[in-house]
Amino acid sequence: MEDYKEIINKVSAALVSAGSAFLPDKKAIYERKIAEEKNEQAKWVLETILRNAEIAEKNRSPLCDDTGIPHLLLEVGPDCAITGKMLEAIKEGVAQGLRKLPGRPMAVKGEGKARIEQSLGLYEDPGALEMAPIMIRNIDDNLIKLHILMFGGGPEIRGKTYRVFHKHNVSNVIDEIVSWAAEGVSLLGCTPCTIAVGVGRSHYEASAMMLQALVEGDYGVQSELEQEITERMNQSGIGPIGLGGAATVLATFIKIAPQRASGVRIVCMRPCCCFEPRIASTVLYETIAE
Repeated sequence: MEDYKEIINKVSAALVSAGSAFLPDKKAIYERKIAEEKNEQAKWVLETILRNAEIAEKNRSPLCDDTGIPHLLLEVGPDCAITGKMLEAIKEGVAQGLRKLPGRPMAVKGEGKARIEQSLGLYEDPGALEMAPIMIRNIDDNLIKLHILMFGGGPEIRGKTYRVFHKHNVSNVIDEIVSWAAEGVSLLGCTPCTIAVGVGRSHYEASAMMLQALVEGDYGVQSELEQEITERMNQSGIGPIGLGGAATVLATFIKIAPQRASGVRIVCMRPCCCFEPRIASTVLYETIAE
């Protein structure tokens, strides 16, 4: 594994950044929402969240007590190759990053039934927490780039993946997404949210598109569909941690996969909490042009 020490270090550093720092576009959207907010209680919450993020970034400490489960998207260029040893190095980098962050010890001991029941307790080592299966996709650039997202438990409880009868009208799908999001966000507590949506031909594909939407999302750029969902959600008046105000949802990120002839669309909706997406990216390998 000595040959892959650089990859291990890059992955470890990226995981710590994902768990401890806002990206620039997220800082900017919080600053804008603070400036726009008329509700003083809501403004105070937004200011406190942003101040927490600034302190966490400075100290390289977790944004939230629920430090999250690592979810990875690996992008691979046309002339690049992934080896089993590289995947092992990524796995080791994740474990080291969880120890440095540090991650909350959440790995359940045992197999099968014991995992479900949590009957054997937890590992004390934060690095024992297994990452989710890696998602891989092709890109045009000749490099290998890794995106790390830390997924907390609250949004998982309030998310939903299910069929939607589209009836040849996108409004039917958007209405269903807003309905799911309204219910999930009202129960989540950790608002303002970022709504992540994937639409696919299967539950797996819809979930994969949701993950990709978070990786590609930009708080400063909203498509027509994304803006509609965001605006309709903000009409709810839930506001930061349920105190009212204009900022229930910061933005919506949606990714639509190729579809098949069918009366249904499979939709995955995740109401990401006020700290999510906790994301960082790193280039693991890049070819040198001759």
